[in-house]
Order: sequence, then structure tokens, then C-alpha cells
Amino acid sequence: MKVGFRELNVYQMAYKMAMSVFEMTKTFPGIEKYSLIDQIRRSSRSVCSNIGEGYRKRQYPTHFASKMSDADMENTETQIWLDFALSCKYISTEIHERHIKTSESIGRMLYQMIKSPQKFQDKP
Repeated sequence: MKVGFRELNVYQMAYKMAMSVFEMTKTFPGIEKYSLIDQIRRSSRSVCSNIGEGYRKRQYPTHFASKMSDADMENTETQIWLDFALSCKYISTEIHERHIKTSESIGRMLYQMIKSPQKFQDKP
């Protein structure tokens, strides 16, 4: 049985985090609509899209690793926006720590995918 990108633990975790970020940002002030809200939503969603895109190219290990690296970059960007949200007092320390911990777990999984892209290739 083939596993699709939606069955990957890293995708599921990233998707859940992106949805959590979406819900969280609904409470941010309107002044942040085109800056912090837009940026953190885009970066958190981009983690998922890069995983999906890269998985479809898994038969090309270099391309796969590159897309997982892009996902990791977007994941790091999300952490930076979370830092801003905390500093601006839009989220509590507890919410920040929970999201950072999840993001770091996602990053560790993506790192393993970057290091070993051959593990995700279809077997002949």
C-alpha cells in the first residue's frame, strides 16, 4: 500500500499547527491583518504545501530534499512570527511555548527527511 503525503506524521503535525495558527490569529488586532496575521498564516501553511509538493517528487531525491528544506525554512519563519506575536502580547507564553515545541518537532522530522530522502522513494 502506498502512503500519500497526507499520511505522513510530519504533514499531519504541520497541518494541525497551521490550523491552530489560523484560529489563534483570529484574536489578533485588525492593525496586524496585512502584516503579522498574513505572514504567520502564509508561512505555517507553506510548510504543508512544500511537504506535499516535495512528496510528489520523491523519485528525485535532490528535489525532494530541496522541498523539505523549503518546508523547514517556512517552519523557522513561523517560529519568528510566533516570537513577534509573543513580544506584542498577542499570545501568552504558554501558547508560544506549545507552538514552538510543535514547530521544533516538525523541524526535526523534516531534517531527517532531508538527510535520508531515499527512505521516501517508491520501492521498485
